[in-house]
Formats: sequence, C-alpha cells, structure tokens
Amino acid sequence: MDMQVRLTQFSHGGGCGCKIAPGVLEQILAKAAPGMIPKDLLVGIETSDDAAVYRINDRQAIVATTDFFMPIVDDPFDFGAIAATNAISDVYAMGGQPLFALALVGMPVNQIPLEVIRKILEGGESVCARAGIPIAGGHTIDSVEPIYGLVAIGLVDPRNLKRNSGAKPGDKLILGKPLGVGILSAALKKGRLDDAGYKAMIAATTQLNTPGTALGAIEAVHALTDVTGFGLLGHALEIAKGSHARVRLDWDKVPLLPSALEFAREGVATGASGRNWSGYGERIELGKRVGDAEKALLTDPQTSGGLLVACADSACADVLAIFREQGFDAAAVIGEVTAGDARVAVE
Repeated sequence: MDMQVRLTQFSHGGGCGCKIAPGVLEQILAKAAPGMIPKDLLVGIETSDDAAVYRINDRQAIVATTDFFMPIVDDPFDFGAIAATNAISDVYAMGGQPLFALALVGMPVNQIPLEVIRKILEGGESVCARAGIPIAGGHTIDSVEPIYGLVAIGLVDPRNLKRNSGAKPGDKLILGKPLGVGILSAALKKGRLDDAGYKAMIAATTQLNTPGTALGAIEAVHALTDVTGFGLLGHALEIAKGSHARVRLDWDKVPLLPSALEFAREGVATGASGRNWSGYGERIELGKRVGDAEKALLTDPQTSGGLLVACADSACADVLAIFREQGFDAAAVIGEVTAGDARVAVE
C-alpha cells in the first residue's frame, strides 16, 4: 500500500493554526451559560488558561487538558509526535507532572492507508514514552480530515500551581522556544523549506516543555503559559489581561527559528496570523521598528510552542538555568511586565 500520502492535502489548516480566532472564541464563550463552579475547581475557563485544575486535597490537584488538530506536516510519525507534545505540554505549563493520556483519533480511513495511521499513533506513543506516561485509552472516529491529539491528565501540588495570571510589575518575561513554526509550516506546504529548516521545526515542536514542573516550584515565578495558536502577542496579552498589567516586549530579544524572518519578509505566512491580529490587534502597540514581517512572526500560530514565564528579576538566572539544563538553548528574556492597562507594547 502507498505510504507516500501527503497528510497536509487533507487538512484545510494545520496544527494550532486551526484554532478558532481569538475574537470569535471570546464571543462564543461570553454567550455560554454559566455553569456550576465548585470551590475545588482551582482553574476553569475564566482566564483562558492552559488546563483545568481540580483540587483533591491540600497537596494534590488534577490537571486536565486536551488538544488535537489536523496535520502540520506530511510525515505521519512527526505529525503524531508534534500533536502529542503540544497536548502534554499544557500540563507542564500549569507547573504539573503528566500521569497518563487518552488518544483522540479521527481519520478518513478509506483515503489514508492503515500503515500511515499506525505511524501517526506511533509518533504520539513515542512522545508519551519520553514523558514517562502511558496512553491508557481514547476514542476513534472516521472523519473527513485527519485529526489527532490527546487528553492529558497530570498532577500538581496546589502550592506550585502556575496560571497565566499573577504576573507583577517589574517581572521579566522569558520565552523558552523560538518563534516561526507557522511560517515554516507554510513554507513547507509551498515546497520551500529545506531539510535543515524542517529538522529545526521538528526539533522545536517535539520538545516537551518539561521545565514547567521545576518552574512551578519557584515562588518567584508568578505566571506561566505556553505560546500556541494565538501567537506570542495573543498569549502575552492573556498574561496582561489576567494580571491586570501591561506587557512590554523587546523585538530584538525574541528568538526565531532559522529562516523564519526571511520567509516572513517574502510574504510567507498562515491565514491564522491575520485572524489573530484581527482578534486582538486593538490592544497591541507596535513600535516603528516592527514591520509587516515582524508582525507576522509575533502573531504566528505556534504549534507546540515554548513556555512564556513571568518571574521576578531576581529569579531570571534560576529560570534560565532550568531551561538550559533541559536543553532549551534558545530560551531568552524578551520583555517585562509594567503597571498599566492590559495591553502589549512591542519595541
């Protein structure tokens, strides 16, 4: 059976670029009927955080999250690995430790060879093995487009729980991974991404955000999230809104994947980038040095993107040391939190 199927030809959008635009999502959730909120539900939907958290006792809370999407790449193993990494990383983004996962699988079974589907699942299993967790079950359907992801369940000590709110004026912002995944995936779809660029993209998107567990134990880490479908600006704005503060980013300090800026200058981008800007652009201030290419990268949807950390200035060295020890060589201080209204400024 032919194994040379192009997975991306089946999907109208890839990876976290498939997310509903932030402005539309906000309208949908705003009109949803309020549900019961038990006192032990420590984190729900109120600040668009990375996972739900439910307290069991004073020392343990369940972290529950789910993520799934359509192919960002054609290689089935890589697609499965990226999707699994993206889902599990939300547990780390809460300061937690993953326990197990459930697989979510939707495949056009009459159009994709079973061997290809098996490779997708193997990619996801390989990441779960690296995280030290089993895939304990799941659900499968026959669907029009290929969809794969996980429900990830973890544990966190409530004292170490980190949210995307809680940042304080004077905090520094640290980004764990370079930007540009969406732009490189768009270049891949156009047949313009070379082997080195592809390897860099896969290395970034399959690197589990394991530093999150250790960062959760640092009291001076005040806010934590991961950068995914809404781009760096969108997730920085979530920190600003949740913390009732202002965020300032230094464009020159933002790490980028190789060739991402060059592709952006040539107009290579995803449709999600424009939708992101439409959803939150009115709350963003761009400096004179930030042109269209830079704006495209700042709004670029990151599939399995890096952790975004707000910490006291005194904790920066410790936070960067944790990233370096776990192989995140691109981690960098990219800005700061200041007093003011909930906006993001880029200089």
